[in-house]
Amino acid sequence: MKHSDTDSEDGLEWTYDASQEVGMTRREKLREYYQEYLYKPALVAWSDWRTRIGYAIVGLYLAIALIAQFNLYRPPEANQEMPMLQAFQEGSAILGSNTIGQDILSLMIHATPEMLIMIVSGAVFAIVIAVLVGTFAGFKGGRVDSALMFAADVGMSIPGLPLVLVLTSTLRPTNPAVIGIIITINYWAGLSRAIRAQTLSIRENSYVEASRVMGVSTPRIMFKDIIPNLMPYITVNFVNACRAVIFFSVGLYYLGFLPYTNANWGVVLNNAYTQGAILGGSYVWLMAPIVMIMLLSLGLILIAQGMDRVFNPRVRTRLAGESESVEGDAEEDDVDTFGGAM
Repeated sequence: MKHSDTDSEDGLEWTYDASQEVGMTRREKLREYYQEYLYKPALVAWSDWRTRIGYAIVGLYLAIALIAQFNLYRPPEANQEMPMLQAFQEGSAILGSNTIGQDILSLMIHATPEMLIMIVSGAVFAIVIAVLVGTFAGFKGGRVDSALMFAADVGMSIPGLPLVLVLTSTLRPTNPAVIGIIITINYWAGLSRAIRAQTLSIRENSYVEASRVMGVSTPRIMFKDIIPNLMPYITVNFVNACRAVIFFSVGLYYLGFLPYTNANWGVVLNNAYTQGAILGGSYVWLMAPIVMIMLLSLGLILIAQGMDRVFNPRVRTRLAGESESVEGDAEEDDVDTFGGAM
């Protein structure tokens, strides 16, 4: 069914094809969702070498976590090898061993699952709170905006590092998910203010105003019209939150503010430094946790830079082959995106 209407004053013909929405079958809707939310984003992501490398690195860490989770490699234990073995000196411990005979490779592998849980819990907590507070305050305005921004200002006024040190020293958490949340306990405050500022600009767009006039609910406007436009910014900040959790947790374990456990790269780094890894010539013992930390951070950064293109609709359209007319504009946006991401 197709409806057509003509504006007599302007001579413009407005055509609305109702069958595109009303007549769509369930299979067609599923196909549309697949095209919009899976195929096109995957196509854009795969076209960028940074995304491919980033996913490969993060995928490697996930594989290592699964190896540890299912005990496919032996857990670290004292006297499982000769003390202070050098790298590749023995086939059973290719990265060598520490002063109590623990396999260095085993320490790296079995520290990965808890680190990933810590990263995901902390970053998701901070980003979800910041997005909800920032978009709701910016969209609603008035007293709601004032109240939420007052809470954000209070959060920003509390120094982050001292607060985390007090909480970890008092609570002595052992659950990695709880540790991740504590590390990002007030990370959301500054980010929510930045998201609110962008929401104030987006809500003035005509399509948002049209949704409000049509009586569309606030949550639907937030999740359909506003948040998708903030995704590049949210993605970059999600990666920044992940990196903050990595560096904070390693630092807290290294300084001894968190309960001692073998399953952390910060503890391994501390032991290597204090137990004479350099004097003993076991450089791999010291460098292994540093490489694990830096490689994971690199993978997250590459994913963030590559995913920034996924949320650019012009680049998506060009790569999906739907339009060739926007190719020039897409390349210009691509150049802008590269500059912004760096």
